[in-house]
Amino acid sequence: MAAEKPALDFDGLRPPSPFLTPVHDAWRQQLRAFVEQEIAPNLKAWDAASTFPDDVYTKAAAAGVLGMGFDKALGGTGEDIDLYHRIIFAEEFFRMGSGVVFADLATHWIALPPVIAFGPAEMLERVARPVLAGEKKMAFAVTEPSGGSDVGAFQTTAEKRGDTYVVNGGKTLISGATRADFMLTAVRTGGPGVGGLSLLLIEADRPGVSTKPVEGLEWYNRNNGSITFENVEVPTANLIGVENRGFAGLANQFNIERFSGISATLAMARTAIAEAIAWARERQTFGQRLIDHQAIRQKIVQMIQRLNAAYAYMDMVVWRFHRGETPVADLAMLKVQATTTLEHCARESLQVLGGRAYTGDNRVERIYREARIFVIGGGSEEILRDLAGRQLGF
Repeated sequence: MAAEKPALDFDGLRPPSPFLTPVHDAWRQQLRAFVEQEIAPNLKAWDAASTFPDDVYTKAAAAGVLGMGFDKALGGTGEDIDLYHRIIFAEEFFRMGSGVVFADLATHWIALPPVIAFGPAEMLERVARPVLAGEKKMAFAVTEPSGGSDVGAFQTTAEKRGDTYVVNGGKTLISGATRADFMLTAVRTGGPGVGGLSLLLIEADRPGVSTKPVEGLEWYNRNNGSITFENVEVPTANLIGVENRGFAGLANQFNIERFSGISATLAMARTAIAEAIAWARERQTFGQRLIDHQAIRQKIVQMIQRLNAAYAYMDMVVWRFHRGETPVADLAMLKVQATTTLEHCARESLQVLGGRAYTGDNRVERIYREARIFVIGGGSEEILRDLAGRQLGF
């Protein structure tokens, strides 16, 4: 009996994985139902506005989406999750190309855990609970205009004066910056290098805090912005963890961020390939379907080949993390592998679609324009390759 041919749609293009279980499948269906009901009908209007309504947060909380992986006592859905829950979250949101929503709804995953783990008890009620209920919003304020991914060169300072830190400096390209109520901020409290960094929770309504969208980028989301701190007084009680030891907390959150970015890029690659295949099966050129031309079939096969290799690599890295390892070099190389796969698939899918991609209602044109931000954000490919080299010992 001939083997059944795989469906070459978004779902069919995800290679089978021995690590995905019925629990993961149920989570995917829960997310897909939320995206189809609350996001898909509004996405075009939200893209045009470069933002979305605040009630999406409370709806996400009510649907069990916002609190994924957090303690039920704080309003979360429970901590019995693994990395695939985060991966599937990113896949389902980027299946629709809804980057305008994903970055803001997911940023508390990296900003809130250090507050819960190392912050004072009063922050559980004042910060964590309202954030998980969708009533307050949170940003992870790390990247700086002068430092980019060079964490050791950060210049935002927090000078200790009695029981107060006075914060001066700026951050940029911060997801959810312009609508955040709380900002988990990397500040320099000590000497140069990563050994002088601390994490400080800064309330957005403190005098001296100002935000604005990043002009010219916006990434379909004007809430992605810059933050300026001018003599902002923050109580020392807002220190998260130990002074001058904030880098360890940052490194752990960067790992989570990279997994989200990796899964988002591979999801967009799947969407692009699926769109290209569907069009190639429909479009007639020179008396036959586009997909019947050898050159087009080879383009599509090459895209699927690269996608499958990236997913196999991701499954291996996830498996190692689940075993308790921290394979930093492989995670860095995987991020580069995923983003270069996306760039290739976006370019080739656009080539297959031709003029169809520029009709204003096609996701591939959007994906093509968005691909570069993933290559740069979360660590550029040059920095990550260098990080991998150092981790490998050369």
